[in-house]
Amino acid sequence: MLPAIYVSHGSPMLAIDPGLTGAAFDALGARLRALKPKAVLIVSAHWIYSTLAVGTRARQEAWHDFGGFPRELYMLRYDAPGSPELAARVKTLIEAAAIPGAGFVAEDEERPLDHGAWMPMRHFFPDADTPVVQLAFNPYLTPATQIDIGRALAPLREEGVLVIGSGSFTHNLQEVFGGGQRRAQHGPATEPYVDAFRNWMIDALDETLATGDVGRIADYRAQAPYARRAHPTDEHLLPFYVTLGAALGPAATTGEAARVTRVADEVTYGVLAMDTFVFDGMGAGHAVASHAA
Repeated sequence: MLPAIYVSHGSPMLAIDPGLTGAAFDALGARLRALKPKAVLIVSAHWIYSTLAVGTRARQEAWHDFGGFPRELYMLRYDAPGSPELAARVKTLIEAAAIPGAGFVAEDEERPLDHGAWMPMRHFFPDADTPVVQLAFNPYLTPATQIDIGRALAPLREEGVLVIGSGSFTHNLQEVFGGGQRRAQHGPATEPYVDAFRNWMIDALDETLATGDVGRIADYRAQAPYARRAHPTDEHLLPFYVTLGAALGPAATTGEAARVTRVADEVTYGVLAMDTFVFDGMGAGHAVASHAA
């Protein structure tokens, strides 16, 4: 069984100034390449849709879906294969689950990979030789529904497919650009609310893995400290819930419970938490405290 992964991809600058997070991604990539996955399914915060949609391209390319960054960033490429077959499998799994609000998955044969997809993939599979499929999500569906979508995708992990959610564990761009100028990516002190928020999330995560109860973590917006400051809008956190669902699997899952390791925990710009989690196993039953590698 392949792991499920939630990656905080951070600013596009990560691609040319990777810092500690880039080193952690490289180390994780070495592990993932050794597993020799057949393909990768990635859910990025930068592809949202009024319903769900899956990319069906036979050949991917990197879309530079941002502006105002150094020219060298726009020269980067990522021309991995796509997989129409995996796209069809994703559509079948989700539609068969009959999840309210997610009963139909559209197909898109044109959209390239956004930076939430190709940036981490350049660290994980730098030779761009592993097929990649991207799934758009509906940001108006609740965290609990995103978990259900992830549960529907869990069988892919036993079929040789890596399931990756890509976003940011905290994401307040107004504070990145406070005063009209972008903060330095590396070096600024972490704002205290960032640690308060992510520590609550990790406690809730461990509780979920111990009990299987997703109620608390799915209600983060009402219960977590500084939730609305950490995520003025929550499209960058919702892929975490898809990943969590893929880690828990169907409600009746038995066997080795999911274990989670936090492999990156840098905070860039003082406010963008780069927490990245790797889930092994599937199902609930015991908690293993998340920790930085």
